[in-house]
Amino acid sequence: MGFKRASLIAVFAVSGFLSISSLAVAADKQTLTGAVSDSMCGAQHMAGSPVECTRTCVGHGAKYMLVVGDKVYALNTTDKAILAVLDQQAGKNATVTGNVNGVGVEVSSAVAAK
Repeated sequence: MGFKRASLIAVFAVSGFLSISSLAVAADKQTLTGAVSDSMCGAQHMAGSPVECTRTCVGHGAKYMLVVGDKVYALNTTDKAILAVLDQQAGKNATVTGNVNGVGVEVSSAVAAK
């Protein structure tokens, strides 16, 4: 009888933890608007216009970044449609939605900022 009770308590504890964890992940989803940049330059572009510089740096392996005020977020995605929007908005403002984790965003959508 003691083993069954302990097993049930463990199952309920794990279920509760998983429910709370999924709520925490959902709470991290945010929408941010800022300038699309790259991981080499961040907020300060080194060569040419912000558009040219961002595209050149990303072409050489840098990641897309979003500059929001004084914060710079890494934009993480492999979705080709989202990457196309980020390329189109290079050096311009975009609105990005995704799970924010510190200084990174797992991007679920991106559009030109209005």
